[in-house]
Amino acid sequence: MEVNVRLNNPLGYENIKKLLWQFGLPSVIANIVGAVYNIADQIFIGHGVGYLGNAATNISFPITTICMAIGLMLGIGGASAFSLELGKGNHEKAQRICGTTVTALFLVGIVLSIAVMSFMEPLLIAFGATSQILSYAVAFTRVSCLGIPFLMVSIGLAALVRADGSSRYSMFALVTGAVLNCVLNPLFIFGFKLGIEGSSLASVISQVVSAIILLRYLPHFKSVSLSKYHFVPSMGKLGNIMYLGLAPFIFQIASTIIIVVTNNLFNMYGAQTVYGNDIPIAVAGIVSKIYFLYTAIVLGIVQGAQPICGFNYGAKNFARVKECVLLVMKYALVISVVFWILFEGFPKELMKLFGDGNELYFIFAVKYIRIYTAFVCLAGILITGTIFFSSIGKSLIASSLCVLNQLLLMLPFLILLPKYVGIFGIAAALPIANSISLVVVIILLRREWKKMKKEEIAEAK
Repeated sequence: MEVNVRLNNPLGYENIKKLLWQFGLPSVIANIVGAVYNIADQIFIGHGVGYLGNAATNISFPITTICMAIGLMLGIGGASAFSLELGKGNHEKAQRICGTTVTALFLVGIVLSIAVMSFMEPLLIAFGATSQILSYAVAFTRVSCLGIPFLMVSIGLAALVRADGSSRYSMFALVTGAVLNCVLNPLFIFGFKLGIEGSSLASVISQVVSAIILLRYLPHFKSVSLSKYHFVPSMGKLGNIMYLGLAPFIFQIASTIIIVVTNNLFNMYGAQTVYGNDIPIAVAGIVSKIYFLYTAIVLGIVQGAQPICGFNYGAKNFARVKECVLLVMKYALVISVVFWILFEGFPKELMKLFGDGNELYFIFAVKYIRIYTAFVCLAGILITGTIFFSSIGKSLIASSLCVLNQLLLMLPFLILLPKYVGIFGIAAALPIANSISLVVVIILLRREWKKMKKEEIAEAK
């Protein structure tokens, strides 16, 4: 059965580089457009509302990261389980996994939307909103929470569609929404004079459109045929999906904690400096969106590799798994070096894209960017290595790496460093934590290669 599956599915025999371009390029394009979508929001808000508007979106961003955490857990977990079961030839299980994932995404999105609307202002204050920023953050979030169910479906279903071999369709859905957002943002902010609420409304409309396009794909899955009963949630399948998606969930939740702690630390230490607390919060929000463009590209390649690694690992074709991972790492290294040069060489020029500010604003921004992105030249290898373990079903390892990087390393450094080196110690926490995490990832990858080699030899006998 396994032999037939390998022979009948291109994932099991096609050239790895060709497959990676086929699956990865649409994911990269979709992620770039998605990142530009977020950056465009910041640019339009910066020029139309001001840096307090940018600060407000940074305060509201933890809500988005929580949605992304759950959406990616269900989407990537579902896609990983789907690919693994296809690799094993278990089509019925793959069908139930697909249907359960879609239903769970929409239901959880509705619950999250209601929760945010019910506790909006206390949440935003807890996320670090100052008295000046709060009114902008409330106005932005009041509208954006309406799009949460559609955001969840877009995030999660896009991963499933990629796993089904339709990366271009997944890309089309996400790109359509992002382009629409870039068109509607200036129209609502400058044309209809809706301010920050106009930007939020543009995002919601874009999320709805992307979700509808992806939902229309459901009757056209290539690997399996879906019936209505497949969409009745299976608790057993949901548990497996959540387990396999645990790593991106923990990563995003940890990122949320980091954002909230960072905002509150800027509130505390910023007030003790000439920069105040609003400038650091605004700068940190913009820098995180620029940095997200870099990670989006690397993640796009890794997401493209996920079905290749998952299928071949399920089919016990370990040589192809290793070849794919090493190729992804080479691409990620090149991209990382390019962005490192951009971040370190042109920080002020990058910040000027997002509107004007006083001299203190740019002084803080330049120094913050250079410290925050000091490790970027190698961060792509760290991202690839961490997510690889999820794609082969070893979510516990991937989750542990996320906990190590974000909560056991970065969080303590965030809290301790500014006590000794001042406000810029907050920026230094990321490169220090990533450097240590990379060493651990390399050790674990070497151990995994050895295990796969032993199993390959045992299979040959």
